[in-house]
Amino acid sequence: MIQVIHRALDIMENVAKGPVGPKLLSHIANDLQLNQATCANIVKTLLQRNYLKRADGAKGYLLGDKLNEIINQPYMYKNLIEIADVEMDAISKNLNEDSLLVVLNGENRKIIYNKTCDLLVKVTPPEIKKAYDSSSGRMLLSLLSENELLKFVELYGLPPASIWKGANTYKTLLKKLELIRSAGYIIIEDSVQVVGVSAAIYNKSKVVASLSIYLPAFRFSEAMRKRMINMAIQVSYKISARLENSDFQIPYKSSSKPLLQKV
Repeated sequence: MIQVIHRALDIMENVAKGPVGPKLLSHIANDLQLNQATCANIVKTLLQRNYLKRADGAKGYLLGDKLNEIINQPYMYKNLIEIADVEMDAISKNLNEDSLLVVLNGENRKIIYNKTCDLLVKVTPPEIKKAYDSSSGRMLLSLLSENELLKFVELYGLPPASIWKGANTYKTLLKKLELIRSAGYIIIEDSVQVVGVSAAIYNKSKVVASLSIYLPAFRFSEAMRKRMINMAIQVSYKISARLENSDFQIPYKSSSKPLLQKV
């Protein structure tokens, strides 16, 4: 066994376990019974490699973005994409609109698969977009545990009113997310350019991704609204059901435990 590798992994696990917020070097060293100088040297290397990062405006360390980059590589989702592609055909055939598979990647939602329609005029979504500013990102945030959401807000702050009106305090954010979780889907139709609806995909009761259907606002109507919602729910359910019988394993730790209504 290479002791320094074990210590580096122990340090990352210690930071990840909390409590919510940055972890002081002295606390890491004490928890792991490490010499503080030894601990500091390992932390320095983890910082250089972006496995840890310094907290903004506070002392201590948080997990870096490198872990998210690794776990959100497309090959990690190969089986999920293969299963989803078959079921997403129903969206193409019935609506002839584009659909996406999305995961959380730090403060963003990241596209891992995009199934496009054959219409001339369509939306080209960015691969990376703030989770607060998308239907798929909000869907995934609504299914975080309270501790996961607290960590998310600690790291990335609350959504400004310009991005998500009425969700710029922790209390109002919780209420918005509770409504999404209770409904089982979210549709954002206040944009003058794009309308999107999203529903969650599960594997063995764990949220693994979000399915989204989106289209230019000029093609949106009340009839299309109902069809999009029904299709998103049906297809996400079918993908989840097939995942239950596959060997796909969630590549990161997540939880669908309901949020506690605390401020």
